[in-house]
Order: sequence, then structure tokens, then C-alpha cells
Amino acid sequence: MAYTFQPTLVANPKRSRILEYMSCNPKRIHSHQVNQYNSKSATDHFSSRIKSCLSIAGSWRFGKYGGRYVPETVISCLNKLEDEFNLAMADSNFQAELRTALRDYVGRETPLYLAQGLTDYYKNGNGEGPEIYLKREDLNYSGSYKINNVVAQALLAKRIGSKSVVTATGTGQHGVATAAICAKLSLECTVHMGTLDMEMQFSNILQMKLLGAQVKSVEGNFKDAISEAFRDWAGKMETSYYLCGTGVSPHPIPIMVREFQSVIGKETRRQSMEKWGGKPDVLIACVGSGSNAMGLFHEFLGDEEVRLIGVEAGGLGLDTGKHSATLARGEMGVYHGTMSYLLQDDEGQITAPYSIAISLQYPGVSPELSFLKDSGRAQFYSVTDKEALEAFEGLCRLEGIIPSLETSHALAFLGKICPTLSNGTKVVVNCSECGDKDLAKVFDIHHGLTK
Repeated sequence: MAYTFQPTLVANPKRSRILEYMSCNPKRIHSHQVNQYNSKSATDHFSSRIKSCLSIAGSWRFGKYGGRYVPETVISCLNKLEDEFNLAMADSNFQAELRTALRDYVGRETPLYLAQGLTDYYKNGNGEGPEIYLKREDLNYSGSYKINNVVAQALLAKRIGSKSVVTATGTGQHGVATAAICAKLSLECTVHMGTLDMEMQFSNILQMKLLGAQVKSVEGNFKDAISEAFRDWAGKMETSYYLCGTGVSPHPIPIMVREFQSVIGKETRRQSMEKWGGKPDVLIACVGSGSNAMGLFHEFLGDEEVRLIGVEAGGLGLDTGKHSATLARGEMGVYHGTMSYLLQDDEGQITAPYSIAISLQYPGVSPELSFLKDSGRAQFYSVTDKEALEAFEGLCRLEGIIPSLETSHALAFLGKICPTLSNGTKVVVNCSECGDKDLAKVFDIHHGLTK
């Protein structure tokens, strides 16, 4: 089936909004913003479809997803950003500077850790089961995978000549990482954060301010903070840099974020070869907007024998409507400048996402993950709040590691997949963030120790 996009078809059949952060008339979206794209036919070889999405530059789309759904005034800045990104990726000096920063400032590489306690826990009655490894992104400086992309984009901002950085954060992990690298590079930093998230993330707000960032409150949560950050940037694009941490943005941002996070998967490939002389059999990552999942998955897209599994937030259950399972229950729509799966009602309006994990509480998802779902290259499932909380406590007690509630969603899926795997199967779970930020919430729910 061929998909053809013309300017008159920008709004999806449910009339979803073109942008939440900017008022934009669909009739003003011009053909150079919505390039015609014809997907591969069903008879094409599967691997050729995947290879079409492996290059850094080129197509603006992943199948029918992606693109630039933005006002014309933003196009020139996005064009400039794409040009600078491509130049930087081909510049050996930039690459060397980035490698040094990731090693000496971030603390890479992160371990690929054999979780023996988890491995033993999931063995069957015959003492057999998969070997479970954790990719320890929680050990990065600032406690999260977020800093991989943040450092790279901050170096790019400096290279371009920007004097200030604007961003948005949910849990505060992205905000802390951005504030830190901006302090190091002498860049002004403004972080937008939803009021609902700020109520639960006092320590991260304190860190951002200590690092010199200006933290601005936005009524609502993470999705509202993103909208406001983009508005802020749109008013000063000539001197400011919009440092996006999600894969839900207009081209070239999804490709940039994925490329800068792909260090996770590249290290995993090298480390697995060193540890057992082969590739992982199964990769598992939580999915909110999708940046940590793509960071792990991208390196292995061409290895069709490696299973890629994303785990979304099932919240209180998919049938309750209180969830953030965009790939399970969403439909195609346009949000924050890109086309992807989107949680929306019958009128095409955004439906409020819900999850116990703040960073998973987002109505959109990466256009590349949307493509991987449709192509069948990746599989997506969901777990509930209850299952994630049980996995949170399980890792604490079995491994002495405190994961984030986001990571706990990926860990929770082990209980469903491990009984189906043969003995010795190598499973890698992306331990994307540490759980310090979530302790008060977990104690409140399980033990009633906080208000």
C-alpha cells in the first residue's frame, strides 16, 4: 500500500491538532514541509525497509511517520540545525570532543552487568532460564541516559554559536543534565517544567537552580512544558538553542536524539561480544517518547535475530483509559511537529496520558518506533503501575540497585517473557535511570511514610 501526503491531508482523519505549542492553520503547511512519501510495497524485502531508516541524513520520514509539521517561520532554523548536525557528524574534531566529554564528564562507558539475582529468580523448576543483563545507564553522571544526548546537543549549540539553551523536563533528569553541561560550557539555561511534576521533584529543581539554570513553571505536566519551551525558543531562535530530549519533534530532531543516544546500543554490542562472544538475543526498554529505547535498539535494527521489545505504561489498565500506552491504543496523528502514534479521542483531541512514571506520561511516541511497530521489527507491550512497583522493589532486594519507575516497567516485563525463553538466552534490559527521584512516591504508595 502506498501512502501519499499532500498539504491538504496534514490533519489526520480525526482532525488532530497540528501543533499544541503553536497555533497553525493546516492550509499554511506547504509542500516543502510535508514532502510526498511513498512507502515500500509489501512485497519488498523486510531488511531493505529497515536499511532505509539507518542513515543519518536523507529522508525526513520513517515510513509514513515523522516529517515537519511546523509554521513556515521555523523551517529555516530547522534547515540550519540539520546542516550543522550533518557537518558535525562528519567532523572528526567534533567527534573527538564528544567522545572525550562522554568519557571524562559523563563517565562512559557504562557497565553491561550480569544481574545474577534476577537471573536466579526467573529460573524454572529445573534450574534453567535466561541470563539477564542490565545496561547501567543509571550510573551516568546525573543518574540517567538523558545526558548522552544533552552533552552532544550542547556541544552542537556551542559550535553553532548559540548563547543560551531552552529545554523542558518531566522528572527533572533531562533538566539537571542540561543545566550541568550548560554550566560547564558557559551557556545560559532555561528549563520549563510542569507544575504537576514540580510538586514531586523538589530535589531535581534544587539541583538545576544550583547549577545556574532558570526553572520556569508551566501549568500542567511534561507535555505542556514542551509546548512552552518551544514557544520560548520560537521567540529567540537566532541566539537560542532548543535542546530537545525526546524523539517526538520535527525533523531533524528525532534523528539527532536517536543518533546521540545510540552510544547505548553500540556499547552493548561491543560488551556482549566481550562477555559471551555474540549478540544479545533480546533487548528490552521502557517506552515513553522513545529515546532510551531507540538508543538501545538502533544498533541492532539490521540484526533480525535480535528481538526488540518496548514496554509502555499500562497505568491502571488499558481498558480504564488511565494509561500511556500510545503504541498499543494510539492512532496516527500529528503532535509537537511530527507524525506518529498519538493518544487522542474520537474528535482528534489529545487525551491525557497517565502513568506512575512521570517520563512515560506522554501522549506521543517516536516516529521511528511507530515505524518499527508497523513493520513488525519491534514488539510492544504494556505493564501496569502495580507490576512496575513490584519490579521496582524486586530489583532493590535482588540486586541492591534502585531503578527509576520508568526502568521498572521494562523490568516488570521479565516476569512475562522469561518463562517463554530457552535456557541461556541472553536478555539485556536498559536500566535507563536511577530511582532516587521516585523514592518518596514509592514509599508513599507502599508504606505510607510520606504525606
